[in-house]
Amino acid sequence: MKDSYGRNINYLRISVTDLCNLRCKYCMPEEGISKVNHRDVLSIEEIEKVVGAFVHLGVNKVRLTGGEPLVRNGIVSIVEKIAALDGIKDLAMTTNGILLKKYAHDLKAAGLNRVNISLDTLKTEKYDYITRGGKLKSVLEGIKEAKKVGLTPIKINTVLIGGFNEDEIEDFVRLTEKEEIDIRFIELMPIGEAIDLESKHYVSNQLVLDKVPELIKTETKDISSPAVYYKLPNGKGKVGIINPISCKFCEHCNRVRLTAQGKLKLCLHSNEEIDLKSALRKDEDIEEIIVDAIMKKPESHKLESGEYVKKKMNQIGG
Repeated sequence: MKDSYGRNINYLRISVTDLCNLRCKYCMPEEGISKVNHRDVLSIEEIEKVVGAFVHLGVNKVRLTGGEPLVRNGIVSIVEKIAALDGIKDLAMTTNGILLKKYAHDLKAAGLNRVNISLDTLKTEKYDYITRGGKLKSVLEGIKEAKKVGLTPIKINTVLIGGFNEDEIEDFVRLTEKEEIDIRFIELMPIGEAIDLESKHYVSNQLVLDKVPELIKTETKDISSPAVYYKLPNGKGKVGIINPISCKFCEHCNRVRLTAQGKLKLCLHSNEEIDLKSALRKDEDIEEIIVDAIMKKPESHKLESGEYVKKKMNQIGG
């Protein structure tokens, strides 16, 4: 499925819930969010129908996000139904890892291929601070269980926050030395709760290369991947650098997003949405709507001009 700029759109990120069991400072307000009416969230059956339409149009890579996807009732069933669709080549999930120890075995059995885990610090007290009460021990146990059942390769997503975790860059990188784990550093983006934080705590990912000069750039097989990868000499894992702010990668963007309320977002940093849920419930031709929408996918985001997305990250899908 091509957009008007010739990009092959084969990747769907779908938020199965905007709820989360953490309150990360750059993602959600301390008081949490107002619960959406159950009827306004895509049902398991509707998720299956919408994803099925995307797969029929050529999408072969799906990632489940949130909020926190593991707090969604029926998450294992959602994985099972998507994994069974003919044409799916890669089914992954982004999670904070808190509940991963509990669900890892069942997720793997249902057809999930791998997981990305959001983790911004390796220090217990700092994790409690940034997540407003999360337990680092639960995440580490979840990572261990994911490795055990084969939800690999495991990728750890670390948002680089000035004044908070730049002193841990070397510690994260060293995890790749003896473990087949990829660490991906992501620049703090001006979205939702992070709009005010970004101006004060933004740090360029160039700092990673400055702090660990022995990193060696590796060949990137997937040009649509937002990460540029490096390795330590003889390292087992890789270090990815994702620079949505200092270095745009829109030219090769192959993805679209679907919110928990069934809104199709053609660009993470755009406020424009297409309501697929309403179309689905009116029995309209979903595939026709999707194809028409894809042709309107913007060439690039406009962050440099101050055009920020209004929704919080948990409402969009991580």
